[in-house]
Amino acid sequence: MSSSTGTLASDSNRKQPTGKSSGAAKAPAPASKAKAATDKSVAAESANVKPAAAKPVAPKVKVEPRRIRLVLSRVDPWSVMKLSFLLSVVLGIATVVAVAFVYSVLNGMGVFNSVQEFISNVVGSTSEFSILGYVEFSKVISFAVIVAVVNVLIITALSTIGSLCYNIAAALLGGLHVTLTDD
Repeated sequence: MSSSTGTLASDSNRKQPTGKSSGAAKAPAPASKAKAATDKSVAAESANVKPAAAKPVAPKVKVEPRRIRLVLSRVDPWSVMKLSFLLSVVLGIATVVAVAFVYSVLNGMGVFNSVQEFISNVVGSTSEFSILGYVEFSKVISFAVIVAVVNVLIITALSTIGSLCYNIAAALLGGLHVTLTDD
């Protein structure tokens, strides 16, 4: 569409002032004839428009993935301590839950009562030893909590010391070399 066609179309869209006249209807203005002719030619042009031919697509070239070689030269001991503390707390909670689950399964199967009967048969009925006093649920869970707290302290301390040792070794040997690729 040329700029002159656009001008004609925009000029013809303007309303003609209508005044009250006492005479008969006026003949159409010459601009409206030009508009009708322009609209017909635009419609004919748009009907004959063909889609642009598709451009030939070049075959894809196999691109090698990017490789980046990085060196882990230092690990922050404070962040290692925080992360190892968090993970060891999660491990401690999992330990306590697992002990409670195993205890409930074993108690439900009657394993502790069977062990008590076996000990009574071996030692004799005169003995007052009872294994059930040692494997009460509250005692087992308390022991599991103590073990979990000790594990939290040990894992956190060893991880922090390990990060300090890694920093010393990385300063001497150059650190851990890692190659990352882009898929």
